[in-house]
Amino acid sequence: MSIMRIQHWQDAVSLLVGVWLVLSSFVLGLSGATVWFTIALGLGVMLFAVEAFVIPSYLEEWGEMLLGLALVVAPWSIGYESASATVSSVSSGLLVILLAAWELTTDRDVTAWWHDHWHHRAG
Repeated sequence: MSIMRIQHWQDAVSLLVGVWLVLSSFVLGLSGATVWFTIALGLGVMLFAVEAFVIPSYLEEWGEMLLGLALVVAPWSIGYESASATVSSVSSGLLVILLAAWELTTDRDVTAWWHDHWHHRAG
């Protein structure tokens, strides 16, 4: 029996996005702080995705959303010089956020919790 298993396809796609982020520093020829920030965020996305394979929980999605938000705002907060780095960071960030939110809305544990705590009965 394997310890790692994919419960949500979104985690596998997030892992690929993380790999892209790490590789994009070299493929796009980034320099300076942009390289290290992109690699760090890519490794973070990869870590959360792998963690989802080993210990499935909804908590990694919240971490992925924070990393996705950091990717979206990074080009302006750090000052990315190339347009390709900006496009890569923003599109990767939005994709990570979308995948994490999608997974949260389809996760049985989260939807059961939401229903139990926030569902208001009529009448």
